[in-house]
Amino acid sequence: MRERKAADPLHSSTDLTEGKEKLRLKQEVGLISGVSLIAGTMIGSGIFMSPEWVLHHMGNPASSLLIWAACGLLAMFGALSYAELGTIIKESGGEYIYILRIFGSFPAFLFAYTSVILVRPAGLAAVCLSFAEYAIAPFYPGCSSPQAAVKCTAAACILILTIINCLNVRLATSVMNVFTAAKLLALLVIVVGGLVLLAKGQTQSFQNGFQGTTAGIGAVGVAFYQGLWSYDGWNNLNYVTEELKKPEVTLPRALMIAIPLVTCLYLLVNVSYLAAMTPTELLSSGAVAVTWGDKVLGSWAWLISLSVALSTFGSSNGTFFSGGRVCYIAAREGHMVNILSMAHVRRLTPSPALLFTSAMSLVMIISGSFTSIVNFFSFMAWLFYGMTISGLLYLKIKKPELPRSYKVPIIIPIIVLMAAVYLVLAPIIDQPQIEILYIVLFIFSGIIFYFPLVHFKYHPHFLQRVTLHLQLLLEVAPTTRDAN
Repeated sequence: MRERKAADPLHSSTDLTEGKEKLRLKQEVGLISGVSLIAGTMIGSGIFMSPEWVLHHMGNPASSLLIWAACGLLAMFGALSYAELGTIIKESGGEYIYILRIFGSFPAFLFAYTSVILVRPAGLAAVCLSFAEYAIAPFYPGCSSPQAAVKCTAAACILILTIINCLNVRLATSVMNVFTAAKLLALLVIVVGGLVLLAKGQTQSFQNGFQGTTAGIGAVGVAFYQGLWSYDGWNNLNYVTEELKKPEVTLPRALMIAIPLVTCLYLLVNVSYLAAMTPTELLSSGAVAVTWGDKVLGSWAWLISLSVALSTFGSSNGTFFSGGRVCYIAAREGHMVNILSMAHVRRLTPSPALLFTSAMSLVMIISGSFTSIVNFFSFMAWLFYGMTISGLLYLKIKKPELPRSYKVPIIIPIIVLMAAVYLVLAPIIDQPQIEILYIVLFIFSGIIFYFPLVHFKYHPHFLQRVTLHLQLLLEVAPTTRDAN
């Protein structure tokens, strides 16, 4: 970790006068790649696995569809709020850089510590495990896949993603573009199949649609967790702001295209599921998309397993692409070891940060559990989303003079903040779990590392030697922020 010169936190991205920079990440993410990054990350395993859990917690089809629509609206409101933050603070890093510039070093370090070590690697591991389950399912018909095969396939997925993202930014975005197109095609097949079923009069699931609706605040909160897991990724473009072409234009446009597109697709896909299956059948399905394929496609049902595998691989790539940037930006700001802030001297990719994220995800795979990760990931995510949105409200009220090319009506971040508070507190009040206490304790355990290593700037000498050797081995060099 290193000492940084004091600077105006909200203007530090434009007040750099420390000399000519040597390396900078390339600005190669345009509008199409931006839309693909958002949609490609959002459409992962969630839409193929979460519908039964949303229905389970809400109790009936109509209210579950309302939850899916509400999740899409909340994701859109959150993304629009983040778009304004992205035009004020034009730096990569998402929530981390916004919390750092607005609230200061300590809360930003706690976010980086939690995100880099636990949240991002665990989420990536869960999605890769989902990919592995569907990728090898055709090789084990009629029985569950061996866990050793699943974990080895998930590990291979992470290693392939590491190679792709370390080689070239353009290669990584090309992979996202291709897999986003493939998964959209798969979802369109499900949508068209559902419309055909509706045209034939299969509407039994929608009769008395609101009968048996769950009213508990905790159950509704957990249903939101499951739905919002499918929408997770709406904020990923803010993690790579410095790599966007014309970020003040590309960022809001990509959000306004990608999120409504995904929301409409999710609603139509859920309608298609309910047209093909009764609520009871959907709830008893271990993999709702595969059950839909068996009922509608018959002998071609294997296409659904392939589609889910493609979808989760593309989502894993998007998560990996943006997640490695959090580690990279935190190191560049002095909150992680120096080596993680460096980029490859020829390929200009943050390869040390990507390798670290890969290593942590491989560790998570050993004890990865998809269903538990969803709820606890959502709890931690919305805790920090709420903090970030409160920072935007502070800037809108206290610093309205700051230049910004895009402004969101103040009511929108207020709604997002209220939703974040509800999503964090409702499950705790209604159904308290000891695991949430463990998460909070883990977050605040960062204090043990913050004060000696960051606040008092204690730098062990052996760490400098290790950094030098790794720098030579990985062919990386320090970078500076984008000064544009």
